Amino acid sequence: MSILSIFQSIVRPIFGEFEREEFKKFLRMGVIFSFIIGVYWTIRTLKNAIFITLVSASQLPYAKTASLLFLLPVIMLYTKLLDKYSREKIFYILSTFYGVAALFFGVSFALTQHLDHATIEGWFSWVLMFIGYGFYLFVESYGSLMPALFWAIAADITLPDSAKKGFSLVVAIGQFGGIFGPYFINSLPRRLGFTTNALSIYLAAAAIFVSLLLVRNFFKKTPSALLASYHGSNEEKEEKQQEKEAGFFEGLRLLARHKYLLAMFAVISFPEIISTIFDLHFHSLAAQQYSGVHLAEYLGTYGSAVNMIAFLCLIFGIGNITRVLGIGTSLFLMPLIYGAAIFGFITFNSLNFLFMLMAGSKAINYALNGPAIKQLYIPTTHDVRFKSQAWMETFGSRGAKEVGAVFNMLLGPLQKSLGVAAGRARHAMLGSYFGFSLVVLWIFIALFLGKKYKTAIDNKKVVC
Repeated sequence: MSILSIFQSIVRPIFGEFEREEFKKFLRMGVIFSFIIGVYWTIRTLKNAIFITLVSASQLPYAKTASLLFLLPVIMLYTKLLDKYSREKIFYILSTFYGVAALFFGVSFALTQHLDHATIEGWFSWVLMFIGYGFYLFVESYGSLMPALFWAIAADITLPDSAKKGFSLVVAIGQFGGIFGPYFINSLPRRLGFTTNALSIYLAAAAIFVSLLLVRNFFKKTPSALLASYHGSNEEKEEKQQEKEAGFFEGLRLLARHKYLLAMFAVISFPEIISTIFDLHFHSLAAQQYSGVHLAEYLGTYGSAVNMIAFLCLIFGIGNITRVLGIGTSLFLMPLIYGAAIFGFITFNSLNFLFMLMAGSKAINYALNGPAIKQLYIPTTHDVRFKSQAWMETFGSRGAKEVGAVFNMLLGPLQKSLGVAAGRARHAMLGSYFGFSLVVLWIFIALFLGKKYKTAIDNKKVVC
């Protein structure tokens, strides 16, 4: 018995039965996703630590606002690329750009991060701010485009029954990158005695270039029969209508016209809004106890914990909820879980508890909600999968973070007027009220999406 067959027999009870070539397809996809997620979690957990070092913690909410404004022209350019190039070529173009950009930031950190920033004044302080904001925007755009592009390709080459079992397997394999990247790579500079995170960024750049090569290998080795798209009986009619609306904002117009896409936008946004509100408390407490490369390492450990918990959830069969009970059940459970997390947040307020609460809720969101949402794109047209998904993933996630950031900014003066401790407690209570209201709305939206998806698949149609 081959190693592949042994591995296939191990995962069968967890993810379901695969044909041999189908299993190899999802293994390859999982490895690609692990590199993408490994890079993202590595630079994401460095993002705030480096920004705090080069700029300041007080400007984090403003950085979120800047990233949202920056992503608007980025998505417009991405939409233009989709009209000119194939899905694979766009992946190669973006990977090359982000790989080179990562090398640039690595050099920048090697030259500036070790300096005593408290004594720096004048024009050089503006240089540090430029690098800090530039890296923040780099991370946000990578996290918006690359995972979204990967899943757009995945939805475009996978049929519904195959996606039920395969997408959870892809996410499970991807967690290895999320576990290894932020923990090992982000702790490496401290272990080697370095005073900057430049080495971590160089390794992230190398991983970006490796993901490019893996995608090329995937399309060469995967049989064409396993690269077929889902097609509904009404798809041609929908595509003709969408061709009339082509342009920079085509994906946004499609999003605005269809309740199904707006509902998807909501279930992407709501967990991010809730997480962002509570993230400020977590990062503030962490910054009080750690600084510099030690803060980067701590946040890297947090990123690894998120992915480790997500991996364990998938290994212990959380994906079977979607495979056996359906997407509707998976979507319905998420607001209930986040409601319980909000209750825990207002009950306890220690760094260790917040670490586990934030890591656990994010992990379940990735393990259960993530694969379910990706499957919702399958009964849609090509333009929705690529163009509208880019708008939803970017502004659903980043726009949601902006809503959370604005909420934090508006209540920021409360902490000063009441004192830090009392203000933080009041802030948390108001945030919980807002979070609970989103949870109630989220429940009804999840029920709508589950029903709409099932109807489309049963009737072999596209929703939009």
